[in-house]
Amino acid sequence: MAKFLIVSSYTPEGLKGLVKDSGSGRRAAFETAIKGLGGKLEAMYFAFGKHDTVSLLDLPDNVSAAALVLAVNASGMLQTQTTPLLTPEEVDEAVKKTVKYRAPGASGARRG
Repeated sequence: MAKFLIVSSYTPEGLKGLVKDSGSGRRAAFETAIKGLGGKLEAMYFAFGKHDTVSLLDLPDNVSAAALVLAVNASGMLQTQTTPLLTPEEVDEAVKKTVKYRAPGASGARRG
């Protein structure tokens, strides 16, 4: 399973729906959508400021994450920002890989 951080902001119309459905009602609806994709909602919090919700979830793959956020954003009631999360072990694997990359304007290929 892949882990994702999703932050969202309600539109004014979405906020009306939140008031009608309640916070726990919205969490249940989100959880149902995630489970339908074979995933699990690990945590969901409501927040003050730029973002209204912060959620941590497991999904089978990036395609499932894309399907979820496309459906949520297509509703027109929320705008989401999705961040794929890596474990420390995945980062360990990544730093062991050799990457042949040349930065713009640099001569020769080097890691970075």
